[in-house]
Amino acid sequence: MSEQAHSKSHSPLPYLFTLVALLILTGVTVGASYVNFGSSTVNVIVAMLIATLKASLVALVFMHLRNDKPLNSIIFVSSLIFLGILLGFCMIDVDSRERVYPTGLRQVDPPAGAAKAAPAPAVPAPAKH
Repeated sequence: MSEQAHSKSHSPLPYLFTLVALLILTGVTVGASYVNFGSSTVNVIVAMLIATLKASLVALVFMHLRNDKPLNSIIFVSSLIFLGILLGFCMIDVDSRERVYPTGLRQVDPPAGAAKAAPAPAVPAPAKH
């Protein structure tokens, strides 16, 4: 590398903003995991969108794609698009199939005289002294 490239100092401000954005997006990811968006497919899509946004931030800032040649950014974005298409087709394929249950397994019935499991006893109140 040239001497000029080594002497060029980077401001820590973009890295700090990226850190804050990644921490916020991690909180959004955790929050979204507790929300039911209607189906498991939608939940996976929301999680993948958040993860894609975080990966894009990392690639733009830490891999310096925002300062690199535009062709590299086009390749990165197109790979994300094709990955999304591939995962979308996989999810459509899995959702379109019938549930398959294994056959030939032996069902174990409880013995005829066995009683159903009793509910757990209540916790007694603490004794007063």
